[in-house]
Parts: sequence; structure tokens; C-alpha cells
Amino acid sequence: MKSYLHVNYLWDDAKAAALDPVGRLVYRSNLLGSDQRITNTGGGNTSSKIAEPDPLTNHAGKILWVKGSGGDLRTSTRAFFSSLYLDKLFALQQVYAARKDKGVKSSAEDDMVGLYAHCTFNLNPRASSIDTPLHAFLSGTHVDHMHPNAIIAIAASANSEKLTQEIFGGKMAYVPWMRPGFELGLAMQEIAHRQPSVRAIMMGQHGFISWADDDRECYTHTLDFIEQAAVFIEGKYAKKGGDAAAFGGAKYQALPPEKRRVVLTAILPWLRGQVSSHQRFIGTVQDDEKILRFVNSHDAPRLAGLGTSCPDHFLRTKIKPLYVDWNPQSEDAAALKKKLADGLVQYRADYAAYYQKCKRANSPAMRDPNPTVVLIPGLGMVAWGKDKSESRVTAEFYNCAVEVMRGAEAIDRYVSLPQQEAFDIEYWLLEEAKLKRMPPEKELARRIAIVIGAGSGIGKETAHRLVNEGAHVVCADLNEPAAQATAKEITDRLGTGIGVAGTGLSNCGPALGLGVDITKRESIRRMLDDVAIAYGGFDSICVTAGIFVPSDTTGHIPDDKWALTFAINVTGSYLVGDEAAKTWREQGLRGSLVLTTSANAAVSKKGSIAYDASKAAANHLVGELAIELAPLVRVNAVAPATVVQGSAMFPRERVIGSLAKYSIPFSEGETTDSLVKKLAQFYADRTLTKTPITPADQAEGYFLLISDRLSKTTGQVLAVDGGLHEAFLR
Repeated sequence: MKSYLHVNYLWDDAKAAALDPVGRLVYRSNLLGSDQRITNTGGGNTSSKIAEPDPLTNHAGKILWVKGSGGDLRTSTRAFFSSLYLDKLFALQQVYAARKDKGVKSSAEDDMVGLYAHCTFNLNPRASSIDTPLHAFLSGTHVDHMHPNAIIAIAASANSEKLTQEIFGGKMAYVPWMRPGFELGLAMQEIAHRQPSVRAIMMGQHGFISWADDDRECYTHTLDFIEQAAVFIEGKYAKKGGDAAAFGGAKYQALPPEKRRVVLTAILPWLRGQVSSHQRFIGTVQDDEKILRFVNSHDAPRLAGLGTSCPDHFLRTKIKPLYVDWNPQSEDAAALKKKLADGLVQYRADYAAYYQKCKRANSPAMRDPNPTVVLIPGLGMVAWGKDKSESRVTAEFYNCAVEVMRGAEAIDRYVSLPQQEAFDIEYWLLEEAKLKRMPPEKELARRIAIVIGAGSGIGKETAHRLVNEGAHVVCADLNEPAAQATAKEITDRLGTGIGVAGTGLSNCGPALGLGVDITKRESIRRMLDDVAIAYGGFDSICVTAGIFVPSDTTGHIPDDKWALTFAINVTGSYLVGDEAAKTWREQGLRGSLVLTTSANAAVSKKGSIAYDASKAAANHLVGELAIELAPLVRVNAVAPATVVQGSAMFPRERVIGSLAKYSIPFSEGETTDSLVKKLAQFYADRTLTKTPITPADQAEGYFLLISDRLSKTTGQVLAVDGGLHEAFLR
């Protein structure tokens, strides 16, 4: 087995031998996609030309199996590959030539994509990639098209063609930048015909493609070319001084981790509000050694201003990032915020000018002009996306762009894709049509909801309910392991998303588990700051935490238990709202706070004086906070009746005590579930609906109140009690 320094050789002959030809293609693809030095998330594609019988005629023919539109090589299965008759794809060459002669080349290119469906083998529903001709028209049985940082560094160098010859000799040909599609496939076919000894082509500004007639050989060739490029780059890089001299050397020093946290928590919610002026974004912070080396460097402003080179990169990172020339050693967070504000104004103006300069008669309307990547010396990078997964991928792609710049500057001079070419990719009509075909976003998409008390009962159910509607959910609880367990249930079910994880707290998916003690302001602040680091800010908070301490048989409750009841059920909710208000105001985005009161707040009962009085106070707190936080934040509450099933407030001992109190027959040997059902039905029989109240019923109330369905409702208490007539308004 070959030894590599810059890629991983993972091929296993035994595993491959057990697979059919399409299975071997999937296997090869997964291996290549698993190493981000070989290709980025969602980038690159692979193919195999396989002899298969026609399902109608049974005549054998060559079928091109190629990774289809969308998907990721690392996780792709057979379903992510389109299959097309190879002879029909070749027949499209005459169709393309005829249409190009009659009209505009770009229009003919787009027409071809629509015709790929007519070449489909065996009714395969996977849409074909625009790169299909690149794989079809090369003679190799197996083809790999990858986007390795080392290769793109050569492709994005000012003298890329000369460097390709110098590094690879006659083993790799060169094609200047061309937009992926039919014309590029024809150009590659011609290159391979004129140079029959080559088995790879460098694609200017883009990546490379390699091929072989054996799939393991194709895989190995792909690794060989990447290794050769990386060895050449690292040798030149070392001779120029290595990390110490990278990007012109350090201009600024990174702040220590704790200081970075202080500054980031001071600016992130505000920054999220600013970049969310058109639509809300979720953030990912990247502050590892490599990104800090770049943002702190002398050359960072110049290189960042050039933008990215590879189309895969700038589709995520936009034409360029926002670089803020802030001095972390001499300027404070207020100065940074001012520079960010000015930078955002200029960025939007620059983006509008780029659009006006490059737009065509049929271009789609200008998209959101806010940056998706923000670079700050001393702190690192903040990437933004519609969800956590997308912001992580955006961060990954800009990390790739930085590595490309590093390599290109080590061997030559980095050059970016011309603006018009970049625009034509970003605003490609086919890309616009693809966006329009995307399913509508879920109701709580782009929102971050904190559920306090998510370790069990109503809070746990609410966390699951909100994430099902597209929200990112922070599961917070006094019992931190329980909060983390709820978050794990969610990520186990939904996955953590794709893309390189952020660093520290930003290394999370759609759910995050945190500890919090709502009786302590500093604990609440710490939790909210953790959320800012993880996601950039938050939109809604549901406080489901509470405590019930019954009176003794004489009606007495100890002073400390009375104080604890009010500390959790009343003061805790106030402290959460008061601390969160600081962040909400900084962020400037409309939010929602939902507290938990109780039907007991309106019904005086024996044996629960502290609980009932605290919930009555919480009812009034709802209105007070609604006034204090208006108009930015709506404040409401859910008022459950007694929830026994799934409630942490009803351990077995309390259930037995209640059954005895109400003279409900039971035996000590009964299961807890049986006892709970008896007590739940007893409480249900006292309501008009005669149905037990569950945590899921309450979760529906929290969802309604933080959604936009009740966007004009604030200062209200929503009763979810099955119809407890004693609690009716009077």
C-alpha cells in the first residue's frame, strides 16, 4: 500500500470485492468524500461507465452512473447517483452544436441540462448534475472530479498553466476557466483526444478531473495527483518561512480564549441582528489556529478583498467576505461594533454595485446583500447560514478558500475568479430554478429557541415539538446531564448536519444541552452567552422549570421552602426575562418569552399555598414583562392543569400520596405507570373534556405562542387544562 502525507489511503480490496459495480462507485465516492483535503462538503463528483441490460430490450449497453445534483460524496448512497444512456449523451453533442449555432451559447448550455432527463436509464429519478458531460465525454471507465485545496491553489495561481506543467509534467493537461457544463465537457474530450497519454486535467480556477479504466487505479491516481500538488506547495511554503511568514506575517495577535469569548458575546447577538436585516441567520464561530493565522495577517485585507476562486466556494461565501480591520490589542468591543456597522453599510453598497455592474437582462432579482462570512483580527471568523448546518458548511468553505490562498501565495500569486464569471455562476438561471424547487422552510426555520426545564416533562416535550418545526433548540436545565440527554435525543434523530464543526460551543447541531440555575442571574447570563457563541443569538425562550412543595397536614410550609418556591416559580422567570432583554435589545430582532403559570393561579386549593400563590404572582408577571419588553418581545404564558404523565414533579411517592389523599384505590405493588394513569384520570374527570392532560398538550401551547400564528398576542395566559371550570375568567 502506498504511503501518503497529505491524504488518507482508505481502499480495502476485500470490501470492494463484495460489491456490485454501482456499489463500488458508491464505496469509492464515500472514501474520497471522507477526507476534506480531497474535496469539500457537497463538492466534486464521481462516475463509472457500467454495462447493463436495457430493461425493455434486454440489450446490453454502456450506462453512465454519476453523482447527481445535490448530495455529498461522503454520505452518498446509490440513490444519489443518476444513470444515463451513454450513447444518448453523445447524441446530444449534435443537438448542442445545432442550438449553439442558432442562438446564444449560454442558452444552449442550459437547454442541455433539461435534455439529460431524456437520457435517463431505468427511470432513475435522481436529477443529473451540470458536470455530467465532463464524465461522459472522457474515455476513462471511471472518473473523479475533485476540489482539493492543494490542486485549487495551483488552479487559482496567476501562472496556473505553467505550474501545472512544472509539477505534473505530461501527466496532467490544462483547461482555462470555463463554467461547468456541456462546452467544458467537449473541451476536455478534445484535450484527451489530442493528448492520449494524459489521465488528468487541471481546471483553471476550479479543481481537477482524473480517470482510469480500473476503479481502484482511478482512486489511487486521484490521491497521487493531490499528494504531488501538496508536496510541491508545502516545500515552497517552508522555504518562504512557513507559518511565521504566511500571508505576509502577523500584523495582530489573537486574543486569549477567555478574552475572545468576552468580545464575541458582546458583539454576536448585535451582529446577528445586523446581518439578519433581510432574513434571519444562524452563526458559526471559527477561531482555530489556521483561521486566526489568516485574519491576523498583513495580507488578509488584500486577499479577502479578492474573494474566492472556486465556484463551490463563493456560492456559499458570496463574492467576498467582510473583513474588519480592528486592532485587538488597542481597540475595544465598542470600536469593533462601530467598524462592523460601517463595514456592513459599505459591504451592502459594494454588493449592490457588483449586481448592477454584472447583471444581465434576464438575471434574477438581487439576493440578500449581507455577508455570510465576517473576518475579525484577534477573534477569527463568523459564518452565517439559514441553519446551523449551512453556517458550518460556509465556515468550511472559507477555510478551504484560506488554504487555497495560502498555497497559491506560496508558489505564485493568488488570483480570484473574474467578477462577471462569478456573477454568472451565482445568478445562474438554473441555480435560481433549483432554489425555487426547494421545499418551503418550516415554520420555525432560522429561529433559535431556549427551553428552560428541557431535561424532563413539559420542557422535554416542548424541545422536541419546536425542533420538529425547524427551530434550533437550546435544552437548558438545572440538571445539565438531563438537558444534554434531551439534546442528544434530538441530534440522534435529526443528525448534527454537515460541514466542518465550529470550535468549542459552536461545535453543535440543531440542539444543544446546557446547565442553568434560574435563581442565579450570573448562571442565566452564562447560559445566554453560551447560546450566543453557539448560534449567534436567540429568538425565543420558554421557561417550563418549576417547583411544587406541598404544605404539611397542618397547612404549614417551612420558610425556606416558601422562599425556594417563589425563587424558582416567580423570581427565576423575572431574572430570565430581565437578562434576556439585554440580548434581545442588542440583537434588535422580534422575540418571544413564554412563562409557565398554572390553573392553580386562579383556583385556591388546600395543601398547595406556596405553589398557588407563586403561580398567581407569575400570572401578573406575564403582564408586567409584556409591558417592559414591548414592542420587541411578546410575553405570554401557558397555564397547565395538573400534568401527571411524564412530569418530573410527580415522582412515585407523590403519586401515591395523592392517590391516598383522594381515596383512590391502589396497591403498593402496582407499577408506577399504572398508578400515574389512575391519578391522571382522576384529575381528568374533574375537567370538562374528561381527558388526561399530557406534556404534548402543553408543548402545543408553547409552540403556538412562540410562532407567528399568534403574533399579535402578548400579556396573555393560555390555559391548557382540559376545561377546568373553576379557573374560568371571573
